[in-house]
Amino acid sequence: MKRNTYYLFFLVILFGLTLQAQETRTVAKDDVLEEVVKNNRSLKISQQEFLAARAQYRQTNAIFLPKITASHTGMTTNNPLMVFGSKLNQEVVAQSDFDPARLNDPDRFDNFATKLEVQQPLINVDGIYQRGAARSKMQATELQGERTTDHMMLEVEKSYMQLQLAHKAVAVLEQARETALANKRLADNNFKQGYLQRSDVLSVDVRVTEVENQLQYARSNVRNASDYLMFLMGTEEDVILLPTDSLSVQLASGEMMGLSRERADIKAMDLATDARKKMYQADKMSFLPRLNAFGSYELYDDEIFQGDANGYMAGIALTWDIFDGSKRFGKAQESKAEYEKARLELDQYISQNELELNRARRALKDAENKLHLTQLALEQSEEALRIRNNRYEQGLEKTTDLLMAETQYSEKQLEYYQTVYEYNYAVAYLEFLMSSSE
Repeated sequence: MKRNTYYLFFLVILFGLTLQAQETRTVAKDDVLEEVVKNNRSLKISQQEFLAARAQYRQTNAIFLPKITASHTGMTTNNPLMVFGSKLNQEVVAQSDFDPARLNDPDRFDNFATKLEVQQPLINVDGIYQRGAARSKMQATELQGERTTDHMMLEVEKSYMQLQLAHKAVAVLEQARETALANKRLADNNFKQGYLQRSDVLSVDVRVTEVENQLQYARSNVRNASDYLMFLMGTEEDVILLPTDSLSVQLASGEMMGLSRERADIKAMDLATDARKKMYQADKMSFLPRLNAFGSYELYDDEIFQGDANGYMAGIALTWDIFDGSKRFGKAQESKAEYEKARLELDQYISQNELELNRARRALKDAENKLHLTQLALEQSEEALRIRNNRYEQGLEKTTDLLMAETQYSEKQLEYYQTVYEYNYAVAYLEFLMSSSE
């Protein structure tokens, strides 16, 4: 038993030295937030989603701006109709070309055409609604990105507090280890002098082993918390982070408000619903005719990249798809159903968040009560340990009772700091739920 205890003690000390050998980096919460805003991959992905939505919106400029195309084609043919038409375009028709023999069986003829074509939309009602839908989608994506940033800030708050808690646990357990080792030395001396039995010494050894084991897990938690914060900051450094400020109670700021309809994610869903509505309206407007202007300027020659002859054409086209095999009817019905679905999802999302807000308020109240009780329990266990320690030094207390008091005091310390973490997170989460984009 004693040999195993020493072996475990050696492993824990080796692990602690390895942990200490790693580079440590002191960080403040504001510095972490700044690094996350600059380098976090989730925020960068959100930014790219907004850029994609903005690009889709800019594509709808096509309903106002002209479409301009240029082309140069070359061909050779002995087709009677094509040959005569090409000669007309090149303005080289002669009297001899009207000879029926030459008309019916012309020689091979070369034709090169350079064409500049312009198409200008004039009236496109469904396109205007589609543009409005794209704009609403772009704004919704931007607001959703803001909410993603808010959520990431909450995650940073939580992770930073977890790092503080992990370091607090290490500090508490290191102090408990020092106390346990001091008691072990005292127990060994008393055993040699015949004041204690072997079972009492073994109880002290078990206590030392337990504390060492808990300390090892606490140091692992420090490493895990550091790694996760480094991941959020978008860096791959292999360091142990040390917070500049210690874990302490953070009181709630401001009054407890209700759910704000101006919160970024709610406004985003509202805009997404509006986009669905406009798409439904666009599908209904697709039954109306479209009015477009067009024009072209053409150059013709029998040599490449030349243009001895030219001509132009301009006009206005009114097009109306009267019946499309009921395809447009089905598409309008589909877009209406998607709009109704989006509207119901918005109402459901608001109800869920109101429910979550009420739950968060109750969680904060419970955490506040628990914080008060654990603080009292910590003070009581500290006083009980002090009394038992004094009596133990005078030989008036059993070893098992002292060990129990030490264990209880360490547990109450860890429980208190855990409660502080839970209370601070409850405050941060409630403020997150009540936040507004204004």
